[in-house]
Amino acid sequence: MITHRPYGIEHPYATSPDQRVPVLPLTGEPVRLGVVVSPNVERVVCEWGSTELDLTPAQVAASDAAALAGGEGHLSEAQANALGGDGGWSGVTPPVDAPVKYRFHAHGASAVETTEWFEVSPAAWTRDAVGEVRGGDERVLDVEWLVSAVGVHRARFAFELRPDDHLVGFGERYDALDQRGRSLDAVVFEQYKSQGVHGRTYLPMPFAHVVDASGNGWGFHLRTSRRTWYSSVGDKLVVEVALGDEPTVDLAIYEGGPAAVLKAFLDEVGRAEELPSWVFRLWASGNEWNTQELVMARMDAHRDLAIPVGAVVIEAWSDEEGITIWRDARYEVTADGSAHKAGDFSYRHDGVWPDPKAMIDELHARGIKVILWQIPLQKTEITTGQVAADAAAMVREGHVVLEADGTAYHNRGWWFPHALMPDLSVQRTRDWWTEKRRYLVEDLDVDGFKTDGGEHAWGHDLVYADGRRGDEGNNLFPVHYARTFGDLLRSAGKAPVTFSRSGFTGSQAHGIFWAGDEDSTWEAFRSSVTAGLTAASCGIVYWGWDLAGFSGPVPDAELYLRAVAASVFMPIMQYHSEFNHHQLPLRDRTPWHVAEITGDERVIPLFRQYAELRERLLPYLVEQAALTITTDRPLMRPLFFDFADPSVWDFPHQYLLGNDLLVSPVLEPAATTWTTYLPAGDWVDVWTGERVDGGLVTRDVPLDVIPVYCRASRWSELSPLF
Repeated sequence: MITHRPYGIEHPYATSPDQRVPVLPLTGEPVRLGVVVSPNVERVVCEWGSTELDLTPAQVAASDAAALAGGEGHLSEAQANALGGDGGWSGVTPPVDAPVKYRFHAHGASAVETTEWFEVSPAAWTRDAVGEVRGGDERVLDVEWLVSAVGVHRARFAFELRPDDHLVGFGERYDALDQRGRSLDAVVFEQYKSQGVHGRTYLPMPFAHVVDASGNGWGFHLRTSRRTWYSSVGDKLVVEVALGDEPTVDLAIYEGGPAAVLKAFLDEVGRAEELPSWVFRLWASGNEWNTQELVMARMDAHRDLAIPVGAVVIEAWSDEEGITIWRDARYEVTADGSAHKAGDFSYRHDGVWPDPKAMIDELHARGIKVILWQIPLQKTEITTGQVAADAAAMVREGHVVLEADGTAYHNRGWWFPHALMPDLSVQRTRDWWTEKRRYLVEDLDVDGFKTDGGEHAWGHDLVYADGRRGDEGNNLFPVHYARTFGDLLRSAGKAPVTFSRSGFTGSQAHGIFWAGDEDSTWEAFRSSVTAGLTAASCGIVYWGWDLAGFSGPVPDAELYLRAVAASVFMPIMQYHSEFNHHQLPLRDRTPWHVAEITGDERVIPLFRQYAELRERLLPYLVEQAALTITTDRPLMRPLFFDFADPSVWDFPHQYLLGNDLLVSPVLEPAATTWTTYLPAGDWVDVWTGERVDGGLVTRDVPLDVIPVYCRASRWSELSPLF
């Protein structure tokens, strides 16, 4: 009849109706208390120490609803409903000056229900030496500790910033390359679209460069997987760190320019390995390609239109329940949840996937690799069949992430709600989880996995088998997830090709990443370029995006072709489209469909032209990726890595692809000319072969041109590519 959870559902950016806000008040701060009650409750009273507080019905705050905003798309409604709203009551307490016990009484028509006792202890910041910052040396200023009667909760300190210092890093960021003057945090989160507006990310890291106008500087890394916060106002960067049982901050300071700082960081956390050349070819994908006939039709169209393609990502291959078995395959349920072999399945000739092995073999014969979609969750609403057997086995055999009370954790997010999460922090569960998918690799010859999701762990007190609690383990979940599938592929003699959107420190060593869910807008285009550059600044080598966005109506021809052109000169080139319930008109981002919807006859020939250029660039991309891995100079490289030139900061969307190509994407509609800033040196316009001096260069940009300039010293070797 009544529920109160002091931490609520632990959404990082919004509160739920049954929550205490703030969870940890400062001394002298009032608290808003929330409960959820059944419809027959007529009155709710909080017994707050010796005081009685009457609560009143309340709705989800507008700011909390905004935290879930994602615009149009198949997940928007699910997000909007995630916090609930019906049955919420709330009230505000007097200022909290000392520990207080409280409980609630829900008065119905004929009964009163009373909750257990809760306690809240206010906290205060102190400069007393109650903890230790290790490794900060003389750079750390103004150290403070947040202390309550329960213990030490957070540390806060500052770094001095000079007037011309720039601040870059913090993982993949969508809002700006230079984070100077902004506030942000580092917590893995699924922001469905508009990441650049909200300042949230799937792939945060507590690491950043501080770079001055001369290209020198330093960097720092907080050696923690707990949540951290950053705010740079005036001449200081203020850092706040959530603590565990020990009041200790472990801090690394790296001296030197950006390349030296990044190398020192990657020496600690790991770096990428070389992946096969095919990952640099065009990847094709559509969420609604949910039959063998559709997949082959899309690949046939690529062949018939002479548009080269190197990989197909099949998202809707399974039932989206267990994500282990091809949809409508025939098989016997393994009641104990044990893994199937390829021979356990038969496929209907008139089914949606009549012969997956023959399909994969045919695609391989055409030179097309096959990537299958995954999600690290196990549905629980299905009570029969293999999905139910697997869910029962996960719980029975101890393969699930747990709540603090030892029960199985059920996903609190909006996507796959209430699903179980495998505890991939330990090898035994990693082996159990991947064994059910091993036949896909060893027998069907699948080439990689789209390791989607990974942001589903909410709860500071979740329990992981490696000994970590949720506050420390949640951010690491996507790292374990990509590693799990990379290891499966390695064990079968395959390259560890995983395709993830979420991650944290350590993800550098685990596969390929893309920028997540975005609309087809120019704003999202710009945000995605920024995301690639910030991720690269933190050591992510293999990175791409859903070119021109994957959600909403099909982009117009101009946006689509500008995005295609930019993607040719990014580490990974791929198109994808969101599930839209198979409504007409379809929303595929294939070039022929975009041409049909827009009526623009330029789309197919220009797409073909760019895809053919991408094929010619493969040797250069392979060469430069290998150099990146050995030198730690990013493949998609912000200009500040190479040029001690204050002007490069005025052109934050320009970048180097490898050592020799400077790329200046056209990021505004209706552009007929585009101005690029070329740092000092000898450059060549790759489309004309003309030598260009450093400085501001403006050129015409018809749709078949993206401004790209080659270092003159390399032009004779690279000119045949163009």
